[in-house]
Amino acid sequence: MELNHLHAEYGDVVPRRDWENLERTYQENLLKLETLQSDFNQLKTEYDTLLNLNQQISTKRDSLHRKPSTPRPRWEQCADVLGSGDRCSELFEGQSSQKRLEILLKELNSMGLEQKDFFTGLGTSSDVPIYLRYEGQQRNLRLKKNDIVKVLKDIWREKASEDEKKDESSDLKEFLHQYLLKQHKERAGQWAYSLIDGIKRYLDDAFIGLFYDILQGKVDESVYHGQTHLLSHLLKVFIQSDSTESGLLSTPQFSEALRTAFPLKGDKDIEELVLAAQSELQTSRGSIAYQRLYTEDADGKQSDFLGLVKKQAMAERNQYISQLREKLGGKGEVGVEDLRAVFKTIDPTLESETLDCYLSTAFQTKELHEHTALLDTEVALQRLSAANVSRAGPMPQSE
Repeated sequence: MELNHLHAEYGDVVPRRDWENLERTYQENLLKLETLQSDFNQLKTEYDTLLNLNQQISTKRDSLHRKPSTPRPRWEQCADVLGSGDRCSELFEGQSSQKRLEILLKELNSMGLEQKDFFTGLGTSSDVPIYLRYEGQQRNLRLKKNDIVKVLKDIWREKASEDEKKDESSDLKEFLHQYLLKQHKERAGQWAYSLIDGIKRYLDDAFIGLFYDILQGKVDESVYHGQTHLLSHLLKVFIQSDSTESGLLSTPQFSEALRTAFPLKGDKDIEELVLAAQSELQTSRGSIAYQRLYTEDADGKQSDFLGLVKKQAMAERNQYISQLREKLGGKGEVGVEDLRAVFKTIDPTLESETLDCYLSTAFQTKELHEHTALLDTEVALQRLSAANVSRAGPMPQSE
C-alpha cells in the first residue's frame, strides 16, 4: 500500500539533477536571447537611419536629374548578339561605353562577313604570294584580334633579329612564309590563310593595317621601323627628363620633353600632344604619368596619344614630299643628281648617307653613281611617300 501511495504521489516528478540541468540551460538560452534582442534592436535602429538617409539622397538625386538625359545602355542585352552572357562580360569588362560600342560594332562587322570553315588553296603558281602557295582545303582557325596582334609582333621581332644577323633586310613575304613553316610546320597553310583573313577583318587597326600595306608592297617596311624608333626615342627622352625617377612629369616638363624629342614641331603641334596626353590620363593640371601612355589594351591597341604622334609624323612626311614636288617645278622626269639637288635645297642639313638612302628608294637602286636614266617624277615621289622619309633640319630662312 505504501509503495502504491509513493508511485501515485511521485510518478510525474522529475529527478532533481535533470531539473537543475534544464534550469541551467534555460538561463543560458535566456541570456543569449536577451543579447540577440539587444543587438537586433541596435541594428534595426541603424537600418532605419540608413533607410531614411537613402530616401533623402534619392530624393535629392531625382531633383538634380529632372532635366532629360541619355539613359545608360543596358549592355547585358548584347549577350544574344555576342553569343552568351559570359562572352559579353568578358568583352565588356572594365571598358568604357565608347569602347564597348566599338567592340560591339567590330563583332557585328565580323558576323556580317562570311565565316568559312575552310579556305580553298590558291595553288602553287608564281602569281600567288609565296605565303599562300598551298593547294586543297585549309581549315579556318578563326583567329581573334589579340591573337593576330601577337603573331604580327612576333613576326616583326623575329625578322629584326634575322635581318641583324644577315646585315640586310629580307623580303617580308618570304620571311612570313618561312616563319609560318618554322612555327607551324604542316599547319602552315592553315595559319597563312587564317592570318590573312583575320588581318583583312581588322584593317581599321593602325598596326594591323600597316603590316598588310607593307605585305602588299603599298608601303615600305622602313615606315614601321621609323614609327617604332620614333616612339622609343620619345620614351627615352621622357625617362631622361624624369630626374626623380617617379614616372611622373609636370605639364611644363612634359611639354619641354616633347620639344626636345621633336625640335622641328611648332607650338601648335606640341600643345596638341600635351592636351592629348592630359585627355588620355584624365588630368588637366596634375602630373602626367608618361609611362601609362605606352600601355596597350587587350587587343594590343596603343593609346590615342601615341596614335597622334604617328599621325603628326605622317602629316610632316606628306608636307616634306609636297615641298619636293613644288621644288621640282612640274618636271615630267628627274635624274639622280637633280633630285639630290632638290633635297639639299629644302633640307640642307640632311646627311649624305641618309640622302643616298632616299635616292636609292626613289630610283630602286643602290648603284646611284651608275644610274643615269631619268625617272618619272610622280613615280619617284610616290616611292618616297611610301617610305620613311622625314625632314632632318629646319627650312632655310630664304624659304
